[in-house]
Amino acid sequence: MQSIADERTDLSVAAQLNYLTSQNAVFRKTDGNMLAVQVGDEDFQGVYLHCSFPHTNRRIYISVRTGEHKEVGIIKALDEDFPPETAVLLEEQMDIRYFAPVITKVISIKEEFGYSYWNTETSAGHCQFTVRSGSGNVKSVTENKLLVIDVDGNRFVIENLKQLSEKEYRMVEMCI
Repeated sequence: MQSIADERTDLSVAAQLNYLTSQNAVFRKTDGNMLAVQVGDEDFQGVYLHCSFPHTNRRIYISVRTGEHKEVGIIKALDEDFPPETAVLLEEQMDIRYFAPVITKVISIKEEFGYSYWNTETSAGHCQFTVRSGSGNVKSVTENKLLVIDVDGNRFVIENLKQLSEKEYRMVEMCI
């Protein structure tokens, strides 16, 4: 049985955060276009970035993790902690991880048997996808921004509900 003193020590070790800055971490692309980071004497290949606020602010509190989900460290503020060329490299990786085409026009939404079938124009071109009704698959991110997750886990964004036409808004409103 573990003593209270041992538990406190375990918790204090677990609570220690390793903040990454340009002074202690060097990011680079691997030959396979993956992201790698050198932190002190340790080299981590194939790391990925996990944003604390992926839909509102991708530039703060970014967790750097290995493929085994071990946290290497946290970037508090991308713009303050790293030079522009590193920030661009990390932004590219976040754009890949959090790829979500912006819905620019809702052509139609048809509901049937617990699913809604969306026909849209997006920043990535014409797109048709299916969304399971309920289960929070159409979520408000901010007052006017929606995140739509289809049955395959693909994400789409409506940046500003106020920019939709009245007809488009009525269709989307049924799914919220």
